[in-house]
Amino acid sequence: MKRICIIGISGKLGQYMTEHALKMGYEVQGVCRPESVGKLARFEGRIKIFPGRTNDREVIRKAVEGCDGVLTVLVPWGVDDYASGTAKAVLAFADPGARLVFSCGWHITMDGRDHYGFRMKAALAIAKLARFTRLLDVDDQYRATDAIFASNRLWTVVRGSDLEEGESQGLPIWAEHVQDPRLASNLTRRTDFALFMVRALTDDSLVHKAPAIVSRVSASATAHAA
Repeated sequence: MKRICIIGISGKLGQYMTEHALKMGYEVQGVCRPESVGKLARFEGRIKIFPGRTNDREVIRKAVEGCDGVLTVLVPWGVDDYASGTAKAVLAFADPGARLVFSCGWHITMDGRDHYGFRMKAALAIAKLARFTRLLDVDDQYRATDAIFASNRLWTVVRGSDLEEGESQGLPIWAEHVQDPRLASNLTRRTDFALFMVRALTDDSLVHKAPAIVSRVSASATAHAA
């Protein structure tokens, strides 16, 4: 794997993924909104940028062409199917055989067997109300991941816990369901979420999986270490 594309490259997670990918020797290109290109100034000369909305199918088609892997940040902005439009465009135009890795939160479930506590349910209920502001549509992330789960492409959906800034604590651990006691701490460094995304590109054991992750040095992870 040599060339990868990062969809949503200008955000915090996208920039961390760019850092990790460049360190690993990947040729990196990415998509971000035109007004966000300036956020990537520190990478000038090292990456190729395709300015445009991430649900613009023509922009995505050009950006993913010839890429061995695609890392996609699924952001449910607005009420115009931004996340699902992005996912569907990547699924449609990525090269055959490309590894596709998508990011989302723990609220996404692949098999319906995830069990959520009161805090998670309350936060999700509040987030759903944001649709009435026309700024956010959490349900669109469900539509996006439903499309991914139904696809026969080589996908992985990485489900992130709550995030914090800070130095890397190493590659996060993961479990198939959020109620796994190792995940109880519900906290991961954002840079390590990005690291897991990039590493997933070459981890065949994660194909057609939706790993839920947490910091490997969190209290829950260390308490339940094998």
